[in-house]
Amino acid sequence: MFPIHDDIERMHGRPYVNYGMIAINIIVFIWEASATSFFSDPRATEDVFMTYGAVPSRIVNDFPGSAPTIITSMFMHGGIAHIIGNMVFLFVFGDNIEDRYGRIKYILIYLGWGAAATLAHSFYAVSTGQGEIPAVGASGAISGILGAYLVMYPRANILTIIAVFFIYTIRIPVLIYIPFWFIMQLIFAIIGQLGPAGESLGVAYLAHIGGFVAGALTGLAWKALPNSVKYKEAAKEVQVKPTTFRNPMARNVRPRIEDVMPATPEVIEGPDYYEVIAEIRGVSDASDITARYEAETRQVRIVARGTRRYELLAKLPDTAVNPVVKHIQYVNGIARIRLAKNSI
Repeated sequence: MFPIHDDIERMHGRPYVNYGMIAINIIVFIWEASATSFFSDPRATEDVFMTYGAVPSRIVNDFPGSAPTIITSMFMHGGIAHIIGNMVFLFVFGDNIEDRYGRIKYILIYLGWGAAATLAHSFYAVSTGQGEIPAVGASGAISGILGAYLVMYPRANILTIIAVFFIYTIRIPVLIYIPFWFIMQLIFAIIGQLGPAGESLGVAYLAHIGGFVAGALTGLAWKALPNSVKYKEAAKEVQVKPTTFRNPMARNVRPRIEDVMPATPEVIEGPDYYEVIAEIRGVSDASDITARYEAETRQVRIVARGTRRYELLAKLPDTAVNPVVKHIQYVNGIARIRLAKNSI
């Protein structure tokens, strides 16, 4: 399965840090290829990897003296397929993580995930007698991105290339895609532990597992933080946009909104309910959205707390009498708020 794109829209423009990470990896790879005659010179290749790669025995026994190689190893790769695979995953999943954390925090957390992955692999490699084999690659840090992505965007879908007899594309829910990937890492790690056939794969699966766990825990911790801590700047401003009631029989046209303010919410009246449909970006799920009816103005106040905090006002018909919010659904940027009518 080869990911192409996800369906999560960014809120803060282009992910320049993510682009920069990809560029640095490519530049370092070009230098590696030049210094090793595209990995055809065994002595030069060994010198490069032993000097700048993360050698587990050194990481475990010579820390913090070996700490710089934890960072340098994250930007090195062992071949063209290695770097292409990693950079595709970084391109598809990294932009939304940068968008959620912000540029500075993304850099620090990315490096932290890579360090956690390297440490997990190093301790495992030393315990199994493979402590002198250098580890290189961005996959540990990218595994952290996948762990955080699964926690923060559980409703996302991944456009994926599938090659089974023939090539086609399919949208796979992230709740299937990433857990399947993680299970495969566990299986290959077990195979590698059981026999030499797994060792010949030459992949640090424990680094993938360690990075993924670190990323998932970071995502859970981030979601548990108060919004006032996560989004200090966004909390300073509360934007309110009033709305008007629309005839449910009229054609609803919701243009694509690219600026900060969301589209005007729409109100649909049913026999025993009102439903408010609002475009809300930058939230993880329905738990980031609250709604309450204000009897004085006959409006529903919707509060979204995500990468930006803002409020929307949805005007109900004048015939509304204290409707009660029953539930809130949120799928792919659209919130549907159902209110039950009360009889007079």
